[in-house]
Amino acid sequence: MVHKKTAAATSAKRTQFPARKPKRAAPRRKAPPRRPARPARTPAAAAPAAAPPPPERDEARPTALAIARAALDKKGEDVTVLDVRGLTSYADYFVVVTADSDRQAGAIADQVEQTMKALGVSKVGVEGYQTGRWILVDYGDVVAHVMNRESRGFYDLEGLWADAPRFTVS
Repeated sequence: MVHKKTAAATSAKRTQFPARKPKRAAPRRKAPPRRPARPARTPAAAAPAAAPPPPERDEARPTALAIARAALDKKGEDVTVLDVRGLTSYADYFVVVTADSDRQAGAIADQVEQTMKALGVSKVGVEGYQTGRWILVDYGDVVAHVMNRESRGFYDLEGLWADAPRFTVS
């Protein structure tokens, strides 16, 4: 139930402010005049075709394959190489490897490091070596991901980089 006093007070408040004047519509502007169409270029006027660029030498691919082979030497499973050139700025290839246990993941990472050291490739850094669930070994243009089955299924790097061309190494 509404009190008469309250209803009268609210109606008084409404009448305190003058009604707004309706806004005027903005005047319509004229459309700008159309430009005449450009004449079509003739093939003779076109610039001469440039020679195709020389094929780029892919220096990271042999490193990625060496990492994959080193992982296979320690019984790594589902070794997949993802070509992420053009998709990311910090690497050209990802090598993803599955290990059966944390201990095997450490052994695979050690084998990869020994193989790369023998080839003269220095690592930039290593992450996750203490736990062994996901060991990341960074070689600049190539990043090796050694993961246990649970982590590989959960993080799904292949699905995350679905646009990347890939090949399996066996």
